[in-house]
Amino acid sequence: MARSPADHSRFRFSATAVDVPALQRELADPRCGGYAAFEGWVRNHNEGQEVTHLEYEAFAELAVREGERIIAEACTKYGVDNARCVHRAGDLALGELAVWVGVSAQHRDEAFKACRYIIDEVKHRVPIWKKEHYVSGDSGWVNCERCATAPQHAHDHAHTHDHAHDHAHTHDHAHDHAQPAALAPDYSRQMNLREVGAAGQAKLRAAQIAVVGAGGLGVPVLQFLAGAGVGRLIIIDGDRLEPSNLHRQTWYALADCGQAKAELAAARVRALNPEVAVEVHTQRLDALNAAGLLANAELLIDCSDNFGTKFLLNDLAHALGRPAIFASVHQYEGQLQVVDPRRAGACLRCLWPEATRDGVVANCAEAGVLGPVPGVLGSLQALEAMKLLLDLPGRLGDEVLTVDLLGLGTTRIRARRRGDCAGRCTLAASVLQKATQQRQSEQAQGAPELHFDDLQMAVDAGYALIDIRDAKEIAATPLPLPTLAIPMHELLEGRNLPAEGRYLLVCARGARSLGTTRALRERGLTAVFSLQGGALGLLERRTGQ
Repeated sequence: MARSPADHSRFRFSATAVDVPALQRELADPRCGGYAAFEGWVRNHNEGQEVTHLEYEAFAELAVREGERIIAEACTKYGVDNARCVHRAGDLALGELAVWVGVSAQHRDEAFKACRYIIDEVKHRVPIWKKEHYVSGDSGWVNCERCATAPQHAHDHAHTHDHAHDHAHTHDHAHDHAQPAALAPDYSRQMNLREVGAAGQAKLRAAQIAVVGAGGLGVPVLQFLAGAGVGRLIIIDGDRLEPSNLHRQTWYALADCGQAKAELAAARVRALNPEVAVEVHTQRLDALNAAGLLANAELLIDCSDNFGTKFLLNDLAHALGRPAIFASVHQYEGQLQVVDPRRAGACLRCLWPEATRDGVVANCAEAGVLGPVPGVLGSLQALEAMKLLLDLPGRLGDEVLTVDLLGLGTTRIRARRRGDCAGRCTLAASVLQKATQQRQSEQAQGAPELHFDDLQMAVDAGYALIDIRDAKEIAATPLPLPTLAIPMHELLEGRNLPAEGRYLLVCARGARSLGTTRALRERGLTAVFSLQGGALGLLERRTGQ
């Protein structure tokens, strides 16, 4: 039950009947010639049901703070001298006064407008719950902010002594199927922040953001950006949804498995916020298509699960002169970094001049991950994106934020820019050119990944099978055909394969074998390929799991 704070508060709760004359005396001021009041009463019916009585509860401490803020806003916005609001708490009988708002001002117009502003904002922002008791039962506890339509401040008029009291009785039944005639996104909660407001919302609406990856990181990023009303989202992801994704990619459903993640994510964005324009690309970002896919994006967000894409985006951020937000996850930990070429700060290559080869460090599929871990890191990426778009304080600078989700600890590590990167990154352009040449070479040689549902088909096609997993992995998931076992580190450290052979490398999920394939191709071994999906993917295809 809410309890009343001190009587001098301009917003308060009352467990007993509202003393209107006393409140009027509080507002009395010889300088004021305008006085307006709103009164809401408990009526005996609502939406065709007979009401017997009504209950209110509130989170009093938070509610009073928010109510005081609303009244202060009204006084500033309309130049009024004083205002009061009292809301009843507890059990109210029919005909009792449930809420009272009073305003005194030098002129009546300002008093009317401020009164209307206060009651509208109280409906939407103050944490008050109510339960309506009907002859047939009760409504259950309903948050009053869900019962009100969006504030229509453009009308700017108050109904003096309005006994209809829609705040007390407009409610939302969970079983009602009827929808309002014109539903529209409501950004009022974030626009109430003084750092956002209408100007900030306009910035969000004008923004175009590219999100690379629609998985564990990408789902929370897309959810929050779409909910915030970002104008255009460019979604790039070449993967299809698998059952093993769902514990951390909770936007999707089991029935969606097999469909392109980018298309699924776009459908979810449109359902969440039809105002957001969505551009979908169901292909993997690479050095050849990146410039075209990212041409219109003002901000890049890396939600990929491989080093190749992360460093490619880092280099593209420098080439395009646009900021990029990176996150990575390993088991219970994560890292967050913002690279902004406009601020001449540190980038990924200041810390790691050469990108770690994919597969050297295990990804989520191989190392394991709890679903909330990428959820937290993706949420932080969305927050940093909005900080950038809204020019909010506290943005990450030349530092890497590490997050330990087991110990709930964070650490900021200083990331120093390379000394020879005066004015611009000296590595990004040359590495990007090399990546473009490599991609062109792959096109000439054939894609580095091959798909087989049966390894016998690969053997019949002339490929020698090379298992690059460690002994424990091989024992846990043996392949159905004889293979040559060569650990990945031996191939990366220089062990050569006969140049005349054709090779198919196999790891657990395909990431390590793909990275190793690319490394061997750089050494001149062109007829080497990676088994797409690895040994576990092959097993799933064979068993239909």
